Amino acid sequence: MRDGTLMFAQEGQNVTVTCHYHSEMAMHFSWYKHKLGRKPELVSTMYKYEKLQRSDSATYYCGSAHSNIVEFGEGTELIVRAPQIRRFSVFHQPTVLQPVQPGDSVTLECTIFTEHCGEDHSVYWFRHAAGESRPGIIFTHGDSSSQCTRSSETVSPTQSCIYKFPKNNLSLSDAGTYYCAVAACGEILYGNGSRLDIMNNRGEHMHVLILLSIVRSAVLLCGAAVIIIYFCTNQRASMIRSSPSLHSRKSTEKIPSHSVEKTHL
Repeated sequence: MRDGTLMFAQEGQNVTVTCHYHSEMAMHFSWYKHKLGRKPELVSTMYKYEKLQRSDSATYYCGSAHSNIVEFGEGTELIVRAPQIRRFSVFHQPTVLQPVQPGDSVTLECTIFTEHCGEDHSVYWFRHAAGESRPGIIFTHGDSSSQCTRSSETVSPTQSCIYKFPKNNLSLSDAGTYYCAVAACGEILYGNGSRLDIMNNRGEHMHVLILLSIVRSAVLLCGAAVIIIYFCTNQRASMIRSSPSLHSRKSTEKIPSHSVEKTHL
């Protein structure tokens, strides 16, 4: 016979406690409830409890009876918890910040809604950068950093506490998602986070420098080509001027002399 487990349940839930028995002998099974400081009491033969209450927290034993002998297992401890009532809620304004330049400043804002803003609670800021396995704490608020105001609805006891976290002279390493967390009532409640993107202008500057270098090189090449062409043209003109003049041939035309014979009549 084996049980020996630990079970957790919420108030109002239904649970079934099981008992494993390995034997061929016919047995009669019963469930016993044992609360600390009290005697075990018989509860049922098949234990299925509905709509649990806090008073149902106890250790339940499965007993097998045969030949006037009752054997018990190790027991199943059932812990019934009260429903968790969150009196705190955390919101970020805004969830996505506008991209900023290195050297700029931003102010992260976290609003905590609670029924009792004056209760002792701690507020922390975490930053989760890309590639990191878990967020790391970067700042803890003191009481003087908060500003609490009561809700405009007179019937509602809700108050809002605003926590601001300024970040000055930002660098690329400050990029990531920032979370506001409130620690109260034995638990830590995170907000949905605010993502901060920082623009990397180093690449853009490099592109501009490369483009300027290309343009400058092209201008220098064009200037060098113009100078070379001008030099070659002048040199050719000088060579033409310094060469001997061409003598043009003079063709002399001989006029034939005609003898005129006079005929004497």
